[in-house]
Amino acid sequence: MKVIVTEKLAHEGLLILEKDPRIEVDVRLGLSKDELVSVIGDYDAIITRSATKVDKDVLSAGKKLKIVARAGVGIDSVDVAYASAQGVIVLNAPFGNTNSVAEHTLALLLALCRNIPKADASLKRGEWNRSSSPMKNFSEPPIS
Repeated sequence: MKVIVTEKLAHEGLLILEKDPRIEVDVRLGLSKDELVSVIGDYDAIITRSATKVDKDVLSAGKKLKIVARAGVGIDSVDVAYASAQGVIVLNAPFGNTNSVAEHTLALLLALCRNIPKADASLKRGEWNRSSSPMKNFSEPPIS
């Protein structure tokens, strides 16, 4: 099986494919649409991210295509209806970045709790308000 990878992916992920003797992996980054259309006919599968648009033109040129794999959550860069009509399976990795999103959300919440964006803006204005309390903008709950 010949697989074209059109966008940068983690090396560890590609190693799994490269170690399988049945799979030939061809990493071709930065292809224009015309370049992709001209080479896609040689491949059984394509692995993309969001920058590569797998539209009707690409799918029509991919006579051997069996799988379009989207390394990410969405599939909006793939013409799923046309792929399905051609018998091409479209799949994605919906949970691939769940932990990263949760970690980023917590980091943003902590930054807001500690007024880091406000302090950063103040510092960029040339101020140095070290005595400013990070909690001064929060009111105390009423005492019953």
